[in-house]
Amino acid sequence: MNDTFRELKARIRKLDELLATRGAGNVELAQAVSRVQRLERRSDRSREPTAELRGLLDRAESAGRSIG
Repeated sequence: MNDTFRELKARIRKLDELLATRGAGNVELAQAVSRVQRLERRSDRSREPTAELRGLLDRAESAGRSIG
């Protein structure tokens, strides 16, 4: 796994923690986190993250900031 993917996984874990602690009722955040996690699992971790993965992560973080 390259360093960029390591950073993305850390950001995804933070979103997952936010969802578990304060976002249980926020459907938008839950769906965004789920999409990011699915795409991350299918991604090639030896390469740079795709623009699609970065975009989904940015949208999920935006949804997280709205409740945070």
